[in-house]
Amino acid sequence: MFEPCSEPPAASGPTPGSPRSAPRPLSEAEAIDIWIARWLRIRPVDLRRRYGCDPRRLYEIWEGLRHPAAGEKARALFAERYPGLAERVDFGPHRRQPRSAHPDQLALFD
Repeated sequence: MFEPCSEPPAASGPTPGSPRSAPRPLSEAEAIDIWIARWLRIRPVDLRRRYGCDPRRLYEIWEGLRHPAAGEKARALFAERYPGLAERVDFGPHRRQPRSAHPDQLALFD
């Protein structure tokens, strides 16, 4: 039978993926890993869980707003680690997809 303990277990601190972890800036080493994960097609939701961050932090890295040199460093490291994949990966920049319709699209229905 389960018996509750008299005192709560000692907290070892929040883990990066736990919901109670405090937001922290991502380091350049993590930014390099995030770039490589993007090229390996790891889902953004999995990256958010791994690093315990808001999705906007990932896109800041991919758009070059944070750690702008990390993309080139990650590209060199990716070519070293995965030489067979380096020729088949699109290393292009992240492009935002607009959510609203472009005004010229409405003319297509006339």
